[in-house]
Amino acid sequence: MQKRRIGDSGLICSAIGFGTWEMSTTQYGAIDVQEASAAVNAAIDAGINLFDTAEVYGPFHAEEILGRALGARRKDVIVVTKVGFQYDEAGKNIGRNAKYDHILARTEGCLRRLQTDWIDLLLIHWPDHQTPLDETMRALEALQAAGKIRYYGVSNFTVEMMEECQRHGHLTANQVGYNLFDRRMEAQVLPYCLQHNIGFMAYGTLCYGLCTGAFTPETTFVEWDWRSKGRAFGLPLFEREDFLKELRVVERLRTLAAGYGKSVAQLAIAWVLGHPVVSVALVGMRNERELCENVAAADWQLTAADRAEIDRIFAEEGVPTYVDAKQAI
Repeated sequence: MQKRRIGDSGLICSAIGFGTWEMSTTQYGAIDVQEASAAVNAAIDAGINLFDTAEVYGPFHAEEILGRALGARRKDVIVVTKVGFQYDEAGKNIGRNAKYDHILARTEGCLRRLQTDWIDLLLIHWPDHQTPLDETMRALEALQAAGKIRYYGVSNFTVEMMEECQRHGHLTANQVGYNLFDRRMEAQVLPYCLQHNIGFMAYGTLCYGLCTGAFTPETTFVEWDWRSKGRAFGLPLFEREDFLKELRVVERLRTLAAGYGKSVAQLAIAWVLGHPVVSVALVGMRNERELCENVAAADWQLTAADRAEIDRIFAEEGVPTYVDAKQAI
């Protein structure tokens, strides 16, 4: 498995990272927990050494499942988790909170659920517009000084927000959605990360299932699956009219990939990894079959002609890639 450095940190990670949002069990369709747990160990055997999770996935379920699945192999991998939400007594997410004391307290919960003494990379999941960034950064600095975390960063932050954070510390990474159907990060965030040596962690690499090639015009989502609302991080990716056009693009991409003996999912992963600032492409893997398919994409390098053909397909089908659209925060 190809390895990449996250920003200017000492974290050397696999080009493909194991995303665990699907392990939430309450937000992302049905999942076999035993199969997902087995996939964690199979991923390590296949060379994947970065596992990305968050306390809000569930909430809490994904961290707990990952912690149990890693077991004694925890020391061999990079664990990334995210905090920055507040919960009521029933455990329901009731909004963002990145205040100093809250970040410290929530991190202790992450450590407990993950069954570990340290977190390799802790991220603030979404910007809390009610809390000054210098207060949040002070909490991250305190956690690092205490040895609770090795490095810290942010997720879903704009360039302006990253600049303010950098005045009060040093960001290792920004984790934001980036895929064939959502290229908003190319306008500002990716160039800024490249210039300032901040690692970029791409989530949604398979566009939340769209690039798996498994969807059809008859595909629907259960009510509790977040995709059932139609919008994805501010974009209408799962609204009916857009969805049908996107499926036509996926079919053409499938044909392009098949010419190389690859799948459309592998094409999507290779496309994301082709950007020079991407440290890791995060991909959900619910079983060993998906794991094997994803790992096989790591060393596929698309040519300039391939990328141009991909862009031509999008243009001909009238499907936007939202390069100039505003980031939803």
